[in-house]
Amino acid sequence: MQEQLFTQALGLTPPWAVDSVSFRPDEGAIHFEVSCDAARLACPACGAADQPVHDRVERTWQHLHFFQFKAFIHCRVPRVACRECGKTSQAPVPWAAKGSGFSMLMEAFVVTMAQSLPVAHVARLVGVSDDRIWRVLRRHVDTARAKENFAEVRRVGVDETASRKGQRYLTLFHDLDRRRLLFATPGRDRTTFTQFADDLTAHGGKASQVTDWCMDLSGAYQAGAKAAAPEAAISFAPFHVVALAHKALDQVRRAEVKYQPELKHSRWGTLKAPRRWNAAQIHTMHWLQRSTLKTARAWRLKEALRRIYETAADRPTAEPLLRKWVSWARRCRLTPFKKLGATISDHLTGILRHFDTGLSNGQVEAFNVQIQAAKARAKGYRTDANLIAISYLLCAKLRHLPRHPWLHAPAHS
Repeated sequence: MQEQLFTQALGLTPPWAVDSVSFRPDEGAIHFEVSCDAARLACPACGAADQPVHDRVERTWQHLHFFQFKAFIHCRVPRVACRECGKTSQAPVPWAAKGSGFSMLMEAFVVTMAQSLPVAHVARLVGVSDDRIWRVLRRHVDTARAKENFAEVRRVGVDETASRKGQRYLTLFHDLDRRRLLFATPGRDRTTFTQFADDLTAHGGKASQVTDWCMDLSGAYQAGAKAAAPEAAISFAPFHVVALAHKALDQVRRAEVKYQPELKHSRWGTLKAPRRWNAAQIHTMHWLQRSTLKTARAWRLKEALRRIYETAADRPTAEPLLRKWVSWARRCRLTPFKKLGATISDHLTGILRHFDTGLSNGQVEAFNVQIQAAKARAKGYRTDANLIAISYLLCAKLRHLPRHPWLHAPAHS
């Protein structure tokens, strides 16, 4: 009776059935022996019907836990000797993918858990090595991505994220209209755009159909964008323009702090927007604004640039303000801001295009934060391939991943 119950619970239909169930509390596991009583099956290689079973091979799969106990499915799987194609092939089983050591329901559980827990934690829950979990994730991510269609991709955001801080980086390409990660690849040079164009083509899209790029001011990225889609317009994301002002401000502060120790604890106050200051930062920043320090002048320059983005609603409003800011920066006698003024002047067309299109990398930066948070929880990833897999899992909005095993009742395991 229990064999019939578990046959139904595993979703098995003839010729597959549970023959016996063995509970072994000493090893904390339950074992299901499954058999296939067919003497003839379709050829797994060519599909020819009614071919003889040649022999059977013993296989084992880990299934979802049975209460607090591990569960394993064992089966002597038929191998079919096909008289049509001449191959001898192992028959597919209805509860697992080819070559996997997990049932499909266990793999669905792994994929679901990995979207909110570090892989090391998932591995401990399942009781296997990290490497086995990574193999499952990469396979499902690759399978799901292969089914995605990028034919409608037109506006693309480009950003980098650190794979290993100061050593390795990934370049991320995002669909700005559908707010999803399209492609991730190691490096941050112009060749990443060639790789993206190839991947876009592989998913039914065309680089020539890209109408807009939104990115930082990297020369390598600009060259790559122009080579991949020469007709597409380039916009420079506000986040990255203001980030350059933050960098210039901190350069001024670092040079001055050697002679003005009061500036030692001012860094976060100078970089934050005033509305986000805490009580200590309010005190420090009010003192700074009353001073005649170079850092105070640098902060006012940074804030003026930030406010242009905050208040200017269109290009006619923004352009004179930006030109005035560039003039101020070039006359300010603060070397980092003089250089920034020249940089903004050189890239003014792309900077102003943001006010025409409204494009920004806000969602891209949000994804970047999500990816870095996952990396921090996991205390880093050993390989770029693992970080790329997690990036797709979290940010690509893949529609063909397995669903959580407890959210629906499948026809089979």
